[in-house]
Amino acid sequence: MARLLLFGGKGGVGKTTTSTATAVGLADSGLKVLLVSSDPAHSTSDSLGVQLGPVPTPVEGVDGLWGLELDPEARISDHIPKLTESLGPMLGGEDPELNASEMVLPGLDEAMAFDELLKHLENPDWDVIVFDTAPTGHTLRFLALPEIIEKWADKIIRMHRLTGGIRALMFGAKEGEKMREELEKFRRRVLHVRRILCNPDVTRFTLVTIPEKMGVNETVRAHESLTEFNLPVSGCVINRMTPDLNHSFIQTRRENERNNVEQLKSNLPELYLHEVELKDSDIHGIDSLREMSSLLHGDIEIDQGLGPFSIGLGLDVHRGTWSEGDDVFLHLPGIVREDLSLRSEAGIVYVGINSREHPVPFDRSAKASQVQAKLENEILKLSFPPE
Repeated sequence: MARLLLFGGKGGVGKTTTSTATAVGLADSGLKVLLVSSDPAHSTSDSLGVQLGPVPTPVEGVDGLWGLELDPEARISDHIPKLTESLGPMLGGEDPELNASEMVLPGLDEAMAFDELLKHLENPDWDVIVFDTAPTGHTLRFLALPEIIEKWADKIIRMHRLTGGIRALMFGAKEGEKMREELEKFRRRVLHVRRILCNPDVTRFTLVTIPEKMGVNETVRAHESLTEFNLPVSGCVINRMTPDLNHSFIQTRRENERNNVEQLKSNLPELYLHEVELKDSDIHGIDSLREMSSLLHGDIEIDQGLGPFSIGLGLDVHRGTWSEGDDVFLHLPGIVREDLSLRSEAGIVYVGINSREHPVPFDRSAKASQVQAKLENEILKLSFPPE
């Protein structure tokens, strides 16, 4: 399982630059990295100078880096078609244009983004997934979604029962129960993703802000809300610090910024704080992102083996897969044996993780019955037969 690094904060504070620079630095260090964006602005493509889409796309100029811009609304009907079918009669199903994306359920788009993210996260072929999230409020709506679904389902059912008349005769208790079952299935999916996000062995969240009063206040509130859901927040990047220049306006601004930063430190003493000065030009393109990565993390050094490897900001990363001789090692934090399976087809061995299968990278064909599997300390060791 890949390590998941999330970057979030209010809009316009440099989340995309910070996350993209981190992804470039990690890929340059030799890791296989997937950079994912769910921000509706989709500025990741602009930052990299590469057009990204809904499937992983190699980033030219950075070996080991792929990019992906999610379109959650486009995937709603793919993920929960039965939800539309179940709710249609309740919400005016005689309208053929009604679909799930038109149903007002706060956090639904975010749920689709995180559910799609989980598919890549469970793929051991990736070492690290860097997630440029939408503004923090979107993430919080997702985290609160299971409870929202429960309340929403009860409200819809009550409305259905109170409407009476022909609709109640046509769509009775059976339809109400069907709708509740589909919502419950969806709620369980969201809870599973939330457990992954709250697992510190898998996930780390870095807040991004600027040294202004409103930015600091919102960052403190975001930290409080994220920690209420037990999301592991480890660091905060303070972008656009004013450089030290000999000018009264500049010095006054620097003093105000320093007071704001001290307030942030006082409110969040446990976080790794990192300040980045305002540059004299925009940060976009691979070269400037590499410079930004160096400012954030220094030289990222990745040794042999699975890791962990420290990259700064309180962040650690692992390789997803590592091979030594006839052995392949998969880093699978939080996994249990019941969620694993092993099979082979045409000489390729597949490992199943939570019912999703992935080919095991090995340089020769083998049968699953010939492979010895051992799960210990979150590491799955697969021993292939010798040549």
